[in-house]
Amino acid sequence: MNRPFAHLLAGVLMMVSSHAVLAAGPVPTADAVLANYAEVALAGYEDALSTAKSLDAAVEAFIADPTDAKLQAARDAWKAARVPYQQTEAFRFGNPVVDAWEGRVNAWPLDEGLIDYVDAGYGTESDENSLYTANVVANASLTIDGAAVDASQITPAFLKETLQEAGGVESNVATGYHAIEFMLWGQDLNGTGPGAGARPASDYSTAKHADRRAAYLQAATDLLVADLDEMVANWKDGGAARKATLEGGVATILSGMGSLSFGELAGERMKLGLLLHDPEEEHDCFSDNTHNSHLNDAIGIQNVYLGAYKRVDGSDVAGPSVSEMIAAKDPALDAEIKALLADTVAKMNAMKTRAETVEAYDQMIGEGNVEGNAVVQAAIDALIAQTRGVERAVALLELGDAVTIEQSDSLTDPNAVFN
Repeated sequence: MNRPFAHLLAGVLMMVSSHAVLAAGPVPTADAVLANYAEVALAGYEDALSTAKSLDAAVEAFIADPTDAKLQAARDAWKAARVPYQQTEAFRFGNPVVDAWEGRVNAWPLDEGLIDYVDAGYGTESDENSLYTANVVANASLTIDGAAVDASQITPAFLKETLQEAGGVESNVATGYHAIEFMLWGQDLNGTGPGAGARPASDYSTAKHADRRAAYLQAATDLLVADLDEMVANWKDGGAARKATLEGGVATILSGMGSLSFGELAGERMKLGLLLHDPEEEHDCFSDNTHNSHLNDAIGIQNVYLGAYKRVDGSDVAGPSVSEMIAAKDPALDAEIKALLADTVAKMNAMKTRAETVEAYDQMIGEGNVEGNAVVQAAIDALIAQTRGVERAVALLELGDAVTIEQSDSLTDPNAVFN
């Protein structure tokens, strides 16, 4: 056990010991915990929707007057919108309604040549994707699965129904945060060197195909708002996601915490890129915002366990939690899990500090960067440790096979990554 975490755990255990009577209070009912979980989810998605509307307004203002200042304002709005959305990701796993929807708003990585111009170093073709450089911005017609497709009007419906995962290829990501990110920043051509994407504002004014590029960006942000509006409705009383949660029980909560901690975040989003030392495996790869996305995922997992969420306006949502269920049965385990979650957030904050003062995340995972690699690995190790805490909670609550924790070859069979 590392020394800082040992001190953190010791302090929490001491606090638990001194408040043993309180910790041994009545166990909240599963229904009460699930109802509050749904309220936390609703609040998070409402904030994601409101910040997406702000992004949409900033994009509209930029398109109307494509200046450097308004491009920066749109980029800032995109980053602000990522904060509440990333904190909702713990609601994805274990809930089929959210999981089926998620690819429309947060799918990655993407073959950006589908959407717009790319650097020559990107290449011109891919054995896996016939639309690798289709460039819908520059072309009013496409061929998809051997059939001619009219792309003259770039609308939300066209992006959603025709272009998203066109040809059955998952990397044909045409919608969501990352498509918008690409349209605002352009490619990051710096590899593991300093710098993010540097798309000029003139791409939307004097450059070739500026009008179609603007149409794409506006359609994508409009669609993001519509998709988030749909998910807000899904978490309201009677909504499909709330209903699925109530039916799935507390196992849904722990499946979400464990799967995001282990297979998704520690594995696919972090360890894979670190193993390959590949900046293309960076989550927010155009904007160099990955450190914030990972941090807010970790905060979101912590929120779910504590049954609490701080809204964008500063108000709090809180109520019966899994933490209270665990504390009533085993106060020491609850203290340990809280300490593990806090340790992960601390490791993510250390990564954020480095990203903002030393080097970006894609540089941290670069080959030969011993210090940067170590900062990322420390966060991965903390995520793995908190997953073990989740597994102990599953055992304590006797949920057994009802909880599924997503896996990742990056963590369980690293050699498979290189095959």
